[in-house]
Amino acid sequence: MHRWGEMQHFLLGNSGTRRTAATNGAPRWPRIPPPWQLALLLVALFIGGLQRTLSFAPSLLRACDAQLSAFTPSSPPTVPSSIAGSIFRSPSLLQTSHFKFFHTDMDLSLMSAARSDSALSDPEVMEGNLQEWIIHSEHVRKKRFQIIAAPVCEPMARRLQAKHPERFRFHPTHWGKFPDGTDNIEVGGFQPHNVMAGEHILLLASFHNNDVTLSQFQVMVMLLQSFIKSLTIVLPFYPVGTMERVVKEGQVATANTYAQMFSNLPSCGRPTRLLIYDLHTLQNRFYLHGNSMASLQTTIPILFDEIRRAGVDCIAFPDDGASKRFAHMFAPLQLEMVTCGKTRDGDKRVITVQDGNPDGKKVLIVDDLVQTGGTLYECGVALKALGAASVSAFVAHSVFPNDSWKRFARGGDRGVFEKFWTTNSIPTVTNNLPEGDVFVVLDLLDKIVYDLDFH
Repeated sequence: MHRWGEMQHFLLGNSGTRRTAATNGAPRWPRIPPPWQLALLLVALFIGGLQRTLSFAPSLLRACDAQLSAFTPSSPPTVPSSIAGSIFRSPSLLQTSHFKFFHTDMDLSLMSAARSDSALSDPEVMEGNLQEWIIHSEHVRKKRFQIIAAPVCEPMARRLQAKHPERFRFHPTHWGKFPDGTDNIEVGGFQPHNVMAGEHILLLASFHNNDVTLSQFQVMVMLLQSFIKSLTIVLPFYPVGTMERVVKEGQVATANTYAQMFSNLPSCGRPTRLLIYDLHTLQNRFYLHGNSMASLQTTIPILFDEIRRAGVDCIAFPDDGASKRFAHMFAPLQLEMVTCGKTRDGDKRVITVQDGNPDGKKVLIVDDLVQTGGTLYECGVALKALGAASVSAFVAHSVFPNDSWKRFARGGDRGVFEKFWTTNSIPTVTNNLPEGDVFVVLDLLDKIVYDLDFH
């Protein structure tokens, strides 16, 4: 303070406090210093403020460090010394570490071989990554969502809340219509108190017809304009995935139309996440841009336990496209792989086995979706003709227009399958499949929670 007083005295002099005879003792206004003195004054003020800041900075840093030490563990979380090996060798640790949807009998050496030409094969890199992954997984599991659901998805929303009440809250929505047929929708969570603003919103969607699709787009727009923190749309089946191209002018590529609608949704500050399972044509993800981004997932991991229980020892694909898409997912199971395909026989095309040997095997045919199922049926017939002990099928999405599933049920003219696995990605169809028949519907609920957190 003494130095600061000297500086002030030098710049302003004593004129600011002197009383003189000429003014009869009245205080005289300070004289206006020249510009160079004003500049020096500003520099002095800055230096003085900086000195005072630096004087208490060490104590402030010590206080902050003391506060942080109360929340920060003194050492990293305790993990096995060889976490990579332990995780992949211990099924119980896999479960606790949320490896639920990966094949637990996977040999770590297979993964290392697949990455032998990558930096990820470095044990230290893998070790550090897995340690960080455990910390990350504990953090993301605390994320809370407010759920809005399309009418057909409300049962799943209620089950989600019942299973994870600390993380998910379902708000029923009134999906009404005015007398003229236009939408009269009142979204839950806004009355009597608004509990949606500033929250992560999860919309369970189903686009099983054009009417409900438009209604759900209207809800998306409303939510994104309601000051929410983020919007995640779970749309397990993307119904226009097969219509991403046209072969003649005048046709409408509806996949492009949907992508335009998603991409031009309002922004809440971050892109809307669109969670889709086993999209038929993977390039559809690149049609989305701007305010929406596709998050592509697969249903295949939920099938692994069923494969083990049923004793399946051979995986078949109805065509080369399905093989290229799914075969690598089954590689850790080390099962026989068979690929079928269409060949021309005179004026007609028939399904034949082009690669692999199904003789004496319990075969499972895998594809992304089924419509009327003609190709799937012919593939099953061809496998049985080559000596397959049994043939079953799995499709992620059972479209089955006009109740065509009845042809695959017991007693149907296409009843060649011992079991027909599918998921509840299209509940309007799977809710009608008969229990105790060949159909087995696998629930996506746990996989959705997993993918929300880790994918």
